[in-house]
Amino acid sequence: MMAKRITIMIDDDIDKKLRLLQAKAIQNTTSSVSFSRVLNEILRNSLKK
Repeated sequence: MMAKRITIMIDDDIDKKLRLLQAKAIQNTTSSVSFSRVLNEILRNSLKK
């Protein structure tokens, strides 16, 4: 799957929640976890519903 670079505006409260999820994911793994990865996972899971 090809990634596509886009620019979006995210409200501060959502950014904070995503960064907290990223921090938790980093604590639970030995590999890096990017902000984009966290955002994509949240979007993918939300769009499945």
